[in-house]
Amino acid sequence: MGSGRGDEAGRKCARAGRKLAEVVPVSAAMSFAWPWQYSFPPFFTLQPNGETRQKQLAAWCALALAYSRRQRLPAMTLREAQDSPLFANRRLQRKLPPEAIQVVLEELRKNGNLEWLDKNKTSFMIMWRRPEEWGKLIYQWVSKNGLTNSVFTLYELISGDDTANEEFHGLDEAMLLRALQALQQEHKAEIITLDDGRGVKFF
Repeated sequence: MGSGRGDEAGRKCARAGRKLAEVVPVSAAMSFAWPWQYSFPPFFTLQPNGETRQKQLAAWCALALAYSRRQRLPAMTLREAQDSPLFANRRLQRKLPPEAIQVVLEELRKNGNLEWLDKNKTSFMIMWRRPEEWGKLIYQWVSKNGLTNSVFTLYELISGDDTANEEFHGLDEAMLLRALQALQQEHKAEIITLDDGRGVKFF
């Protein structure tokens, strides 16, 4: 597949993800607006036709991003993913097979929305925002509140009262570190070691 087609698939996936994310309710934690495909049994079998499969993968990408964002999914293993409501519709008694899950996850990785956490590709993190996007949000909060030249523990950033109303509150620590590393490369922050763990100083 040429890079142009891959880029276009990524854009389709991103657009679909944004559209799907817009219909996700913001009320109860377990409430989620599943797309129509999730109730369509053939959705849980990868289709052999190339064009059909590409549309199917784009729909799975969109669903994975929206569901991960709504449920604030942490890093997962493939075994956990197989039993997750994301890939297992208990009402239909249908599951996406493990090899198909691998294909979907690899599609997310190609689009920049997933990172494998080990060489054997048994654990992963779905990134509904990329690390640099999280870094930008965090730094906007720092700047808005006049907190440059301040030091925070990682816990304060993702669990403290001051960030309770921010989107990055409750962010997985592994993703937080990647976001701070992105800011560090831009010379806007420095990750430091504190007595009670790791912290960060903003510039």
